[in-house]
Amino acid sequence: MTPLKASNWALNPGATQADATATLDDGGQMRVVFLSQTMARVTWAAGQGFREPRTWSVAPLPAAHMPWEGRARESLDGFQRPTLTVDLAQGKLATSALAVQLLGDHAGALRLIWSDPTSQLTYQSDRSTSAYLSERRTGLVRHCVERDPKEHYFGLGDKTGPLNLHGRRLRCLGQDSIGYDPATGDPLYKHWPFVITRTTDGLWTGSYYDTLCASTFDLGCEHDNYHGLFRTVEIDDGDLDYYLMVGRNPAEVVAQFVSLIGGTHLPPRWSVGYGQTAMGLADASNAQELLENFVQDCQSHRVPISSFHYGSGYSSRGKQRYVFTWNRSKFPDPQGINARFKAAGMHLVANLKPCLLDDHPAYATLAAQGAFIEDASTGQPVVEPYWDGQGSHLDFTKPEAVAWWQQQLREHILDLGIDVGWNDNNEYAIQSEDAVTHGGGQALPMHRSRPLHALLMTRASFETQRAWGQQQGTHDAVYSVTRAGPPGIQRYAQTWSGDNTTSWASLKWNIRTGLQMGLSGMFNVGHDVGGFYGAVPEPELFLRWVQACALNPRMVMNSWKAGNVSNLPWMHPEVTEQVLEAIRLRYRLMPYLWQCFERSCEHHTPIIRPTFFNFPEDIECLHDNDEFMLGEHLLVAPVINAGERTRRLYLPALAAGKVWLDFYSRTPCGAGTWHTVDAPLERLPLFVMEGAEIAVSTPATGQVPRHDDPITEVLRY
Repeated sequence: MTPLKASNWALNPGATQADATATLDDGGQMRVVFLSQTMARVTWAAGQGFREPRTWSVAPLPAAHMPWEGRARESLDGFQRPTLTVDLAQGKLATSALAVQLLGDHAGALRLIWSDPTSQLTYQSDRSTSAYLSERRTGLVRHCVERDPKEHYFGLGDKTGPLNLHGRRLRCLGQDSIGYDPATGDPLYKHWPFVITRTTDGLWTGSYYDTLCASTFDLGCEHDNYHGLFRTVEIDDGDLDYYLMVGRNPAEVVAQFVSLIGGTHLPPRWSVGYGQTAMGLADASNAQELLENFVQDCQSHRVPISSFHYGSGYSSRGKQRYVFTWNRSKFPDPQGINARFKAAGMHLVANLKPCLLDDHPAYATLAAQGAFIEDASTGQPVVEPYWDGQGSHLDFTKPEAVAWWQQQLREHILDLGIDVGWNDNNEYAIQSEDAVTHGGGQALPMHRSRPLHALLMTRASFETQRAWGQQQGTHDAVYSVTRAGPPGIQRYAQTWSGDNTTSWASLKWNIRTGLQMGLSGMFNVGHDVGGFYGAVPEPELFLRWVQACALNPRMVMNSWKAGNVSNLPWMHPEVTEQVLEAIRLRYRLMPYLWQCFERSCEHHTPIIRPTFFNFPEDIECLHDNDEFMLGEHLLVAPVINAGERTRRLYLPALAAGKVWLDFYSRTPCGAGTWHTVDAPLERLPLFVMEGAEIAVSTPATGQVPRHDDPITEVLRY
């Protein structure tokens, strides 16, 4: 690899495009721009210009202003740039909260050192020996940063294993990862190149690498005798364009990042209720009959439920799936069954897939319009294996593909009584090296646009649903779901940890994956309750999984089991009442949970958080644990081991004299210490900070709880 060399830095704070510029040997430039008191941006543009000339993730203006063809990478619109102080002798630029020292000349490697101007403590220091490198053979670019073995690293999206990612080598590349290892599996579904660092001095830094190319983060695996301890980011044939943001705690860093990528969409309140999907029911030959029975079973068991999510079985013929078609032999009356769900109080969500099998009724027409990802050499659709057949992926950067998608969504989903499009199987894991996408008028090779299609697919569904609702005169908030995508999907959709496997290990490690997504700026998240793939959960595991997910932002029971068996609340009679009690707990706490949703959108803060997020000064909270905070005041402690009827946990330190209280009994528990608490099979351990007020609801007499039950009490602890 070749280290980046340049002439001396030119300082010009307040310039139109850059506060500092270094001219590179190849005629390109490295630029440093301060965007706020606590955020700066570094771009490395080669002599031929950016390989990725536009971004779809960075959205400091309202998300509605994002053009479908993306935002020019050079743009600084939407940022209020700060006044800087300049130290020419030291080569330093600074705001009141963030300083950078610019090192390197034509004879030496470029290097940036970021620090706090007040304390002089270092936020981040580039490696002193070749911090920026490129590889002519592959186009790879590399950024190397000094590493302290006691630093903590978080983020990178839907990552598995312990929250502290130090020592791991992780890939940002969306992948259809069914049955992934919950402790070590990587990559999963999201492309999310954002990492948070807690320094040994307790400073917090976020680094977002704005690229759609596959990226590898080595957070302490690699060692080289000549370079000391370091960590790296490698971007496969893309651009190095990174945003660095700093704060006194993780909340300040996460809030800046989420504001940078366009904020979070507030969904309708019904979407926060319990939801059910059952692939086995929709895949069956008598699917409509089974779904009629499902509605009756929900009513007979008095299940609190707000939505039903159709798996793709409504569009299947054998094992193959044909998006926007209904198998009328299995569903002779789609509108009738949909009306039945609605009458039972359930909103409806339908699974959608972005790939059309080559015998799909619309395939030839779309191919003639050039609506698919194409082979650059032939101009023909790229055809690859997909769902037990051969198919082509829609190119969501092409207006014809978007128009077709939106029309089909209206005619075959929304007009038939379904509320929501569930954007699934949208990782775009296309193998062809010659695959190219239209790029909104400026062609992009597939390796530079792979996660973009999930983002635009989700946007297309979101905007169609919003327009459809306005035409119907409802003007309700829009709800959407996506499995894959880059930063920006949170502007439109909820997401989840994908096709997990039924096991106690998945129960344990999925908790971390959900918290990691929250730290990464995805707040509306959850897991397939009970496990999507693998064996049917046995009763104790099933119950503990329901309890663990009962207070996640998303609670949807989704499964695909052998023999068309589905995870259902009443699947194990011996624990059905306890399962229903866990779901009822969610509805009782719905007012508090909804307040957490509103706060996440207004203040860019996660709904569920690691305990260290709320208590960053409590070092004990940085140790890996199974607890999490729901909002500001509730600590949730799921049981994640078979046979346990007690739970050992640490309750974080509070202000002097304050204690934690058991949510149910109000028994006081000391703060800043370890406890062993009772965790009977029927109860989710739950604790409240002293002084908190928790709004709760109660259903009308004789009624099953609903998502819109009014606040009936404020519990004061």
